[in-house]
Amino acid sequence: MRRTLLTALALTTALTATTAATVTTATATGTATAALAPIPPRTPLTDFNHDGYADLALGAPGGAVGGKQAAGVIAVVYGSKNGADVTHARVLSRDSARVPGTSTGGEYFGERTATGDLDGDGFTDLVVGSVNGSHPVVLWGSATGLSGAGAVSLPGGSGLFSVGDFNGDGHRDLVTDDYPRSDDPDDDDAGMTVSYGPFHRTTGAATRTDTIVTSQTFGPQDFVVGDVTGDGADDIVTSHGFEEAAYASKFWKGGADGVAHTSTSLTSSLAGAVADVDGDGYGDLVVHDIGDNYEDIAYEKGTVRVLYGSAAGPSSTRTTAITQETSGVPGSGESGDQFGTDIAAGDVNGDGFADIAVGVPGEAIGDVTDAGAVVLLKGGRGGLSGAGAQAFHQSTPGIPGASEKGDRFGLQVLLSDLDGDKHADLTAAAPLEDGTYRDSGATWLLRGTPTGLTTTATTSFGPATLHAPVANAQLGRDLGR
Repeated sequence: MRRTLLTALALTTALTATTAATVTTATATGTATAALAPIPPRTPLTDFNHDGYADLALGAPGGAVGGKQAAGVIAVVYGSKNGADVTHARVLSRDSARVPGTSTGGEYFGERTATGDLDGDGFTDLVVGSVNGSHPVVLWGSATGLSGAGAVSLPGGSGLFSVGDFNGDGHRDLVTDDYPRSDDPDDDDAGMTVSYGPFHRTTGAATRTDTIVTSQTFGPQDFVVGDVTGDGADDIVTSHGFEEAAYASKFWKGGADGVAHTSTSLTSSLAGAVADVDGDGYGDLVVHDIGDNYEDIAYEKGTVRVLYGSAAGPSSTRTTAITQETSGVPGSGESGDQFGTDIAAGDVNGDGFADIAVGVPGEAIGDVTDAGAVVLLKGGRGGLSGAGAQAFHQSTPGIPGASEKGDRFGLQVLLSDLDGDKHADLTAAAPLEDGTYRDSGATWLLRGTPTGLTTTATTSFGPATLHAPVANAQLGRDLGR
């Protein structure tokens, strides 16, 4: 799922190779101990056709299929040396050949997505979910990209899900908010299921599964996935709350035996990414700090919080809060800006430090309310800060379109290298953008360069360009990651 997944950075293979043991200071008894250098967090390239370029999966859950309103589709755009190749985009729905199920009105197929090579064949696969309880499907990658060929329904995962390597064995695993309920009326446990790969291509079955209690009654509201502890296995952060109350998020450590059944409490958060923003080899947890009340999110200025990684997990003492009031961050914090609604990580300028794209969908541009914006925060040796930050919106010179009320530009953001030049590019979505029809949605692509993002040669497209349903499609409601 989005946010979920939320969401880490792949550093270079050379840096990964620094996992050789290093000798520490001799102990008081005169014997030396050895410690392993941290393994920088890794996120495999989303590459459905394995051509070396990052690809995009754009959910358009509001699109009609066969006259069925809000049945939903997924639009796949392949990367190339020239960037996103919209000419050869592919649109898939439940009605596509060999995709399990049948399109149903109000299913919102494509509302939730996650990417990863689940069967271990070298091609990235796509998990697509809905909001009506239907089981998600896996669309298998191939040399020709994604299609319905061989697609299978998963035996669960009808709610939230995300992909990671939770036992560090090199195979991608799946975490969902499924949890078996007993017949005991006093049993109010909620939790998650971790399914370990590789997955069977014809049945979708995992190699093994494990269920973990995460709370009483109130299960995960979100997953953020990535290796915080530097041991080569991805960890999980779950968000929790009930009605208006936001509870502490929880950190679940991954390892050689899989995800631990005990957790550490963190600040309450929703959405985020794991990435090494300070170059120390540990994944840093970058989240949207939401305070203690969900109802306040719509009215908040917004805060992005960095909990720096360590061998023990996210630090409780080395943290940084960044807002639009932070020195160097463009703009000013205003009620309803929602700075941090979505967060994505990638190395935009190629300096080896993760940069962070921050969605600010409630940003007013002039007197145009909820027009939306995206802010790029740059990583560095001292960590994430406002130094050199950039801001973009539809009124920025060079960006197509115009800022309009309620567009919510930046509601979803993604950083990935679409043209293979070693600089992450920004995909910014405005699912509520109006075209010929209301809320058809649109997506903008800004290229990464050694100095950051540039508006030169910025491209934008809506669902019509991709030959997808247009009316109320909400293209970009989720961006596969």
